[in-house]
Amino acid sequence: MTGAPSFDPSQASPLVQARGVSLRFGRRSVLDAVDLTVHAGEVVTLVGLNGAGKSTLIRVILGIVEPDSGEVLRSPGLRIGYTPQHMQRDPVLPMTVARFMTLGAPAPRRTLQQLLDEVGADPILGHPLAEISGGEMQRVLLARALLRKPQLLVLDEPLAGVDVTSQSDLYRLIAEIRDRRGCGVLLVSHDLHLVMAATDTVVCLNRHVCCTGRPQAVLRHPEFISLFGPHLSETLAVYQHAHDHRHDALGEPLSFEAGSGESGPGGRHP
Repeated sequence: MTGAPSFDPSQASPLVQARGVSLRFGRRSVLDAVDLTVHAGEVVTLVGLNGAGKSTLIRVILGIVEPDSGEVLRSPGLRIGYTPQHMQRDPVLPMTVARFMTLGAPAPRRTLQQLLDEVGADPILGHPLAEISGGEMQRVLLARALLRKPQLLVLDEPLAGVDVTSQSDLYRLIAEIRDRRGCGVLLVSHDLHLVMAATDTVVCLNRHVCCTGRPQAVLRHPEFISLFGPHLSETLAVYQHAHDHRHDALGEPLSFEAGSGESGPGGRHP
């Protein structure tokens, strides 16, 4: 994503709010009194270890799972676009990209192509779904989510199956969509290096909300440090910077724009 977070909560309205959401599966507590709010124009990222309840919370936000206690408030008529964490593609199933995009939501081919153009996908409408790459699949899923003209985009692990060199491009694309459409974005991600430089609000979950706030504040929070370790917290604090350049597969900056204030490949990011 580009630059420092630009979200201003005083200029936005809540799209969805979870208040005191708790959920148990048998004797196991999955969510415990979780609060979460996503505003229009805001990028909120859920982080946490495996089993922390991130995907379960997403399902509660979407209304797929009812909490045992607490509530989820959605703005009236809220349109949500959703991309799942896992998408199984049957190589035997003769489904094209165009057919997949219009399952449950018919649309003219011209609209589908416009959406693929918006997410930077090649002209693959006629291609078999099973034969496109992981990166192309994520862009198709994103285009399909945009078909509903969503006010809220919910993205569960949007980098799944994407090669390392394409991950920052996808995050940048999500930011551009947010800026262009004014929608809120709620995403789950394990890639903390990209998340911390690319989000407005971080919610660190471990069945309960450990900490929440701007990335730099979360990085210094004792519970975040306890979960991920002091070394990672310090590394991420150094890494967080304006994305006015590209990185190679090892995370090294490739180029810098004039006047960016960066010190170059050998320097430290501010």
